[in-house]
Amino acid sequence: MTQPHENDTSTSGDATPDAPRDLGRHVHPLPSSGREAGPIRGLLAGMRTTARTMTKKTSVQQYPDVKPDLPPRSRGVIALLEENCTACMLCARECPDWCLYIDSHKETVPSETPGGRDRQRNVVDRFAIDFSLCMYCGICIEVCPFDALFWSPEFEYATNDIRDLLQEKDELGAWMRTVPAPPDLDDGAPEAAEVAAASKPARVQRRRPTQ
Repeated sequence: MTQPHENDTSTSGDATPDAPRDLGRHVHPLPSSGREAGPIRGLLAGMRTTARTMTKKTSVQQYPDVKPDLPPRSRGVIALLEENCTACMLCARECPDWCLYIDSHKETVPSETPGGRDRQRNVVDRFAIDFSLCMYCGICIEVCPFDALFWSPEFEYATNDIRDLLQEKDELGAWMRTVPAPPDLDDGAPEAAEVAAASKPARVQRRRPTQ
């Protein structure tokens, strides 16, 4: 009995590994993309969308001819009230971008009463903010204990030179005129602590009874 040749497939019902397989029954048809109808269908759909939106009123503001109506708490630029700043460096330490630069020196303030002690106070020499690094997070404004930093809604200070975005205290102080006034308190809200303390009558010092 002769042995079948290894390349002979006539005696076996299974196909060899090199034989192509019929995979047509395992391939699922892809969903229709709509391109089969040609480009006319897409063109008509675009024209239908254009015709539908032509009759609607647009909400585009013609900037810069028409200024946008910004909310009062907009984060535009940071303004500095220099007389309130004590150079405590709290804002510079909390800034995540390290974009605040503060220099100061101490001055001696003589006592107003005879025999009193002189006191020291910090005088701000430099207060600068590099707005090319600032991320406008507002942490410096929140942590300032003396209300020396404020948000201004002004945002039109773009420049062609990135070095001009480093604004010194004179430029930051000029932004104070654009800071909006604080909103009125709600009806029934408690009086501010500062106002309540200022409206209290002067405290009368009681004398100790002599023995």
